[in-house]
Amino acid sequence: MKRGIGKWVASMLAAGLGVFAAQVSAASITGSPHDFSGAGWGSNQVCIFCHAPHNANGGTPLWNHAATVATFTLYSSQTLTTLTMAQPGGVSKLCLSCHDGTVAMDSYATRTGTEKMLGDGMLGTNLSNDHPIGFTYNAALAAADGGLVTPASASLVVANVPLYDAKLECSSCHNVHDNALGGFLRKSNAASALCLSCHTK
Repeated sequence: MKRGIGKWVASMLAAGLGVFAAQVSAASITGSPHDFSGAGWGSNQVCIFCHAPHNANGGTPLWNHAATVATFTLYSSQTLTTLTMAQPGGVSKLCLSCHDGTVAMDSYATRTGTEKMLGDGMLGTNLSNDHPIGFTYNAALAAADGGLVTPASASLVVANVPLYDAKLECSSCHNVHDNALGGFLRKSNAASALCLSCHTK
């Protein structure tokens, strides 16, 4: 009987590990533009440039990268009347720690780097021509705007578009660990599907 149970446990573990491996490989930064393991920045690890299991820089998720302290110029428009703009939240600042161009991408742990973001990924500190981030997205905003989907909760607008403390941040639309769709998008924007997750007009 023990042998039978042992075989059953082994088969269940193998099946579970297979599912886990499939999930990891489907959402992996390995080989993506966020994989700096071959950049020659003092480590060939994949995760170390952003995360550390010990002695992290505080906050979540075990952040290991130098943080931006920039003040950002925010989006504005004559038609933007229902939205109270604020500086990007902590979740977006994790992204902006590379993408604002003020902090070197290879500045992690105790290392002071020199490689700053260039090209299309470099947003700078002027976010006036980028989608608003860091604002509270709730039922009151949706009702006042009249053209937004009402969030199902403080953590979710619709499937695959999460909110963070009821706020829309960079990672509401982008998943830094999965570039399967390109642009690290959380969901396809074919026929504006990503946009229409929140906008109804």
